[in-house]
Amino acid sequence: MAKSTSTPRRKAAASAPADSPTPAVQHVWLAGLGAMAKAQEQGSKAIEALVNDGLAFQRKSQAEAQQRLHEATERLTHMASDFGQQTSVRVDKLEHLFEDRVAKALHRLGMPTLLDIQVLNDRVAQLEAQLAALSGVATAPASKKPAPASARNKPKAASSGGAKTVKKSG
Repeated sequence: MAKSTSTPRRKAAASAPADSPTPAVQHVWLAGLGAMAKAQEQGSKAIEALVNDGLAFQRKSQAEAQQRLHEATERLTHMASDFGQQTSVRVDKLEHLFEDRVAKALHRLGMPTLLDIQVLNDRVAQLEAQLAALSGVATAPASKKPAPASARNKPKAASSGGAKTVKKSG
């Protein structure tokens, strides 16, 4: 008989009015479902807001990075230009130093400078002009060719016997 009395109580508890514990559990369950629905609804709105904020931040970051890259490029270009100018100045100084040392070494060896050679060429040209003027006035026609340098430089043959002949006048 104990069995028969316990079953009707369970049935009565299931169909009990709102102040019984079963409806409170159901209210909690429904409140939880409502909170979950609200979180999903607000969560998707929050995700959209975060995506929009992320896109704005990404654009801003890319613009900042682009600006910094441009500034760095300008600085490096300026530095490279300065370095190139400094290198050019140093190469010029080194070149002049080298030229001076070579000129001093050639001077010690007795080698004439380019200026010395030009002065000599001018002097030779001047002397040739004077010689041509004198030879044109004094003697032979201008068509006569001078003896080749090899004939001018040969020593004259000595007379046989090695004695000089002297003419006596009188």
